[in-house]
Amino acid sequence: QVQLVESGGGLVQPGGSLRLSCAASGVIFRFYAMAWYRQAPGKQRELVASINSNERTNYADSVKGRFTISRDNARNTGYLQMNSLKPEDTAVYYCSLAGNWGQGTQVTVSS
Repeated sequence: QVQLVESGGGLVQPGGSLRLSCAASGVIFRFYAMAWYRQAPGKQRELVASINSNERTNYADSVKGRFTISRDNARNTGYLQMNSLKPEDTAVYYCSLAGNWGQGTQVTVSS
């Protein structure tokens, strides 16, 4: 079965950086697009960034120029580098692959 495990969340001050990881197992990782979503309290889950099997990327307007999605097919792992973080980036971040979801990792941006 497919398992996705996110890590790297935490508390960071505005302007800081975090790098999220999503480790996949039970799937041929390189065949699938991968995406990061986030859900803030009281809001719907939204797409943050995606990367397809050819490493073409797509970003939400709110994170363009600050976040970078990448993947390492040899390690079956995807990443989300988040720079210049803002309080409005506070949310639970989820990775998604082949119709599956991870458990989420909390990102809190606060002084």
